[in-house]
Parts: sequence; C-alpha cells; structure tokens
Amino acid sequence: MATKIMIVDDDRNICELISIYLTKEGFDIVKVYDGKEAIDKFNEVAPSLVILDLMLPGVDGYTVCRDIRKISSTPIIMLTAKSETLDKVLGLELGADDYIVKPFDPKELVARVKAVLRRYAPMTGEENKKVVYPGIVINMNEYKLKIDGRDVEVPPKEFELLYFLASHPNQVFTREQLLEQVWGYDYFGDSRTVDVHIKRLREKLPANEFWTLKTVWGVGYKFEVKTGETK
Repeated sequence: MATKIMIVDDDRNICELISIYLTKEGFDIVKVYDGKEAIDKFNEVAPSLVILDLMLPGVDGYTVCRDIRKISSTPIIMLTAKSETLDKVLGLELGADDYIVKPFDPKELVARVKAVLRRYAPMTGEENKKVVYPGIVINMNEYKLKIDGRDVEVPPKEFELLYFLASHPNQVFTREQLLEQVWGYDYFGDSRTVDVHIKRLREKLPANEFWTLKTVWGVGYKFEVKTGETK
C-alpha cells in the first residue's frame, strides 16, 4: 500500500504541483484546501505525513498543527511564505517536524518528505533499546516513555532526542552533533530545532533528584546523571 500524504493549502495550483511530484515518487495524495476541513480529513484518511500551509483562510495552519498534535504524532512539514525565524520557531514549538519556505523547489520538498519519513520509519531488528534511570524508562523498541510508572506521550523526534542523550549520560553534545545523530545528515533545518525540542521535553519531564536535561552554555546539551547507572 502506498504511503499516504495529505497536502493542506488553499492555493490549488501549489497543491497540484506538489501532488504531481509526490505521485511520481509513488505516494498516495490527499488534497485539502482549507484549515477547517483539514482536521476532519486527517481523522478520515490517517495520512503518514502532512504538508501544511500556514496562511489558510479561516482556521490557520498553526491551529491545524496544534489540533493534530493533540491527537497524533504524525510528522508535519509546514509550508509557508513567512521566512522570519520567529515564525519557524513557533511552528516547531507547536509540533511541526520541518518547514519549507515559499517559493520552493519541488525536488527539495520531495527530498524533505523522504527524509522525514525515513526518520519516522519503524525500527527493525531484535536489539533491545531501553534506558532506565530512577523514575524514568525510555523504551526505544516500543517508542514508550514511562515517568514514575505512568505513560507519557511525546512526539517521535522528542523521544529520539531524549533517548539519544540518556543513552550517553553526562556526555555533552553540540546542537550540530544532535542534528546529525538524531535528525540525520539529510536534515535541512537549523540548530534552533534542537533548542525547541529540548524546551518541549523539559515541559514534560518532572524535576528529578537523579537526572536532568542540562544546558551547557556555549556548547550544547547533556543528560546529566547525578547518581546511579543505566540498566
């Protein structure tokens, strides 16, 4: 079955252009032209990825992104005419995985789509990837995070960032290293993406006397373990 991608943009010409390029790559395309319809259509078709324009009539793309994130961790690529850093950061904070600025090269968009889908592909193999510290269990095989015995929902990329850092306790990584290790060499974004994901993780993680996500100013981030070891 072909991978399903939902395109949300009120510009029908852009929708058609993107659709042509992605269809050639074997994707199954669903086109939506306004934000109000986007959520209903999302629930109906359950796409593997959403390409979402920000400047939609009525319900804007930011709202659509936020509503999707309430119910799903499906990857979202934001498509926008706004190139300001603040707009990009806001999109990432709401849960977008990537963004591309109009006007864009359709081939670059296709590359980004493939890169995001690769990063979200299910893991294969029998390796047991689990990190355990007092009060937290990070199970990479099942993409499950437990804190104090309860399940905590986090988007896949936040989960992968947390797992990577926790797998290398007390080791400091620069933003560029984290982009390479977690997002992959083919990621097109900038290092601010890491800051946004760290911020969102911190909002979900409670204070703990044994471990913490720590900023090393002027360098990057580390998962600081105060006592104890991984299991």
